[in-house]
Amino acid sequence: MLTRRQLLQSVSLAACAGLPALSTSATDHAYGVIPSSGERIAAIGMGSWLTFDVAESKPALKIRSAVLDAFFAGGGSLIDSSPMYGSSQAALGHCLRRLQHPDALFSATKVWTPSAWLGERQMENAHGLWGVERFDLLQIHNLLKWEAHLETLLEWRGTGRVRYIGVTTSHGRRHADLLKIIRSQPIDFVQLTYNIRDREAEHELLPAAQEAGIAVIANRPFAGSRLFDKVRRAAMPVWANDFDCANWAQLFLKFVISHPAITCAIPATSRVDHMQENIGALRGRLPNEGQRRAMALYYAGQ
Repeated sequence: MLTRRQLLQSVSLAACAGLPALSTSATDHAYGVIPSSGERIAAIGMGSWLTFDVAESKPALKIRSAVLDAFFAGGGSLIDSSPMYGSSQAALGHCLRRLQHPDALFSATKVWTPSAWLGERQMENAHGLWGVERFDLLQIHNLLKWEAHLETLLEWRGTGRVRYIGVTTSHGRRHADLLKIIRSQPIDFVQLTYNIRDREAEHELLPAAQEAGIAVIANRPFAGSRLFDKVRRAAMPVWANDFDCANWAQLFLKFVISHPAITCAIPATSRVDHMQENIGALRGRLPNEGQRRAMALYYAGQ
């Protein structure tokens, strides 16, 4: 087991061991590219599981509107939801109406039912809940009945009823099935779990998505909140300044979005201050591959 000092030294020595140096030019925003179209979207998005299941609470809706306002003000665009997330779609629609549906919105939701017929009704209903005429992205939630739903999504994309289509997994499940879909199906997006602790996707899924020209959304970029539990008493490492991280949230998010296969990470929050921290990861330099390896080593040793 390496000591903390050895781990810190490993980060400092990374650039001296033949690894690529960090970029010295700061960027205004970090963007991910959707390979099927070349469109760019902000690399930090927003999830809504648990955090937006508040449609029956007026005080909570007011706070969530402020969260969304901070998201768009910081340069965010992709918002992800699902019919599985309770009232989150209705809450998002309420908040988007209060904000007059910002032009930057990239709307992404899912279908989640074992019935193809009900799936189509579910997706049609989502338009009314969000208050959008057309979704940017429709996804099959956790591969549930994916073959049947994919037929519908392919038809919708072909007729212009949706711009992009995809499939999702979470908690590191069903990777073998997802890999087969990536290699065989004409989809635009996959969504999977990836963070500095849960890195199994690096082995096959992320390279396969790159090869197939499929965009990748990273869910659970904080592993729920468990990444913070490990560093709660630790000071931010000095070297985090080299890629413009002001807090642990930005360090964890920049690790995710700096992977060349990742298009967007979708942390979830119900707090304005946490949203401001998260969306701040769009700004400044990103770590390169050598620095990413050192970051993962440092985190593993905490």
